Amino acid sequence: MARGFLVLNLLVGLLLGLLYYEHGPQTAAKKSTELVDGVEAAAYEPGAAKPTRAAFVVLVRNSDLRGMKQAMRQIEDRFNRRFNYPYVFLNDVPFTDEFMVETRAMTRANVSFGTIPHEHWSYPAWINQTYAQECRQRMHEQKVFYALSESYRHMCRFYSGFFFRHPLLQDLDYYWRIEPDVEYTCDINYDPFLFMQRRGIKYGYTIALHEYPETIPTLWTTVKNHIAKHPEFVRHPAGMRWLSATGGDTYNRCHFWSNFEIGSLELFRSPEYQAYFEHLDRAGGFFYERWGDAPVHAIAAALMLQKHEVHWFQDIGYYHNPWHNCPQDAQSRLRCHCDPAKNAASHYWASCTHEWLDLPNANTTGSFHTSAAHA
Repeated sequence: MARGFLVLNLLVGLLLGLLYYEHGPQTAAKKSTELVDGVEAAAYEPGAAKPTRAAFVVLVRNSDLRGMKQAMRQIEDRFNRRFNYPYVFLNDVPFTDEFMVETRAMTRANVSFGTIPHEHWSYPAWINQTYAQECRQRMHEQKVFYALSESYRHMCRFYSGFFFRHPLLQDLDYYWRIEPDVEYTCDINYDPFLFMQRRGIKYGYTIALHEYPETIPTLWTTVKNHIAKHPEFVRHPAGMRWLSATGGDTYNRCHFWSNFEIGSLELFRSPEYQAYFEHLDRAGGFFYERWGDAPVHAIAAALMLQKHEVHWFQDIGYYHNPWHNCPQDAQSRLRCHCDPAKNAASHYWASCTHEWLDLPNANTTGSFHTSAAHA
């Protein structure tokens, strides 16, 4: 009898051990009532419905597999092993079996793979490709980063005007952009998607920088031309103060660094944003210059959204070479391994974060009008 009881206890112990190994300590915390800014830090099962229709969106090449697995390991360990939000991987060519098998092995969450339509990753008919090549060569002589890269320009154009149109994103309301080789340096014990949904936040960032002027010489002129034709584009006149110290005549190059962004797809699907992108696209600056999706997104967010609809995720530790976002308070450092002294927001080049926070909380009255004069 005693031997049978001992065997039963051993079997129960083995079963509990297997459950712990498979699901980790988060299973017991699934019903946690812990709150972070009013958002429950509960866990979600991989196939279960989430409180928000959201996913990680990743534009990545097959050759980036190792860096992608590193980034996934970080986001899984710090956040997604508990929340199990799905991944959507996009590529301009089909993914290899190796890439699909190895990335699926990194997570319990659902994973989808999609190919970008050719028309979203190619030269539009109005672009003079000979002239575009000459422009790339001139930028190379000026030692501009990615000066000769055509794929970089296609990437910036895709993220500026097409990623939200991909069929794999049609059932989503929010996205979290992830890139290879990035680091997440703090535990994230709440659901940022739910946090944004409950607070009406449309765009979230970690680092805000000044863009390289050599990459966007005519971007602001093109934006001003669009505003002159469509003054309704400026819903948040105070946002112009963040973009310009000269009343809109020139652009100070502030932008949210878009390799990390958590956003509402409603912003990009709006007719106002799509008209804005079409105007920029027709101007040719994605190919004749090197317009990045970061200033394109940031200008739209600053002018179309109110201040409270844009959020600095100060608490999310993040590193993309060479910049860090590292929480500064002592309590946050207990769940982080980053160096607070390297926080980008304390650097002049990344001072745009504080300049956004210094904007008035309430919207200013009246409409903003700017001339179409050259910046």
